Amino acid sequence: MKVILVVILCLYLLVLSKLILFKFLTIPDIISHFTFSYDDYYWNNHNFIPFKTIIFYLFIADINFNIRVDNLAGNIIGFVPFGVILPLLSKRFRLFKKVMLTSLYLSLTFELIQLVFKFGSFDVDDLILNTFGGILGYIPFHTFTLYKNYKKRENVELKLPN
Repeated sequence: MKVILVVILCLYLLVLSKLILFKFLTIPDIISHFTFSYDDYYWNNHNFIPFKTIIFYLFIADINFNIRVDNLAGNIIGFVPFGVILPLLSKRFRLFKKVMLTSLYLSLTFELIQLVFKFGSFDVDDLILNTFGGILGYIPFHTFTLYKNYKKRENVELKLPN
């Protein structure tokens, strides 16, 4: 079972990398981005202010609804599988804090790669939304674990003599 989960995690991370880092890039484009020249770099294309993009898409932007959904829900939904797979893969990731931090670190890795290699724009709100997605993925696992432990205790109590 663990080998299958590792394969699923690897495939998921490949798909996620394609969606986040290489969504509009061809192989020559990717190669051309491996430069550390920031002379013509547009720092105003990035967002370092928490909730700025989220508020913009929810309340301010006069843009198509589908674009709003893609940008907000897409960032959340993209990380839900990560929150599901982690606790199934290893007991070390069965705590809320571990799943939350690992989701944050993975998201930060993607955002820093976008920033350094100019594959997109860094957005602190993506960190928030991606981490929230990882947490949402963890909730069913945690709920099932609580239910399973409750049933186990209930069965033990029923078997105790009076």
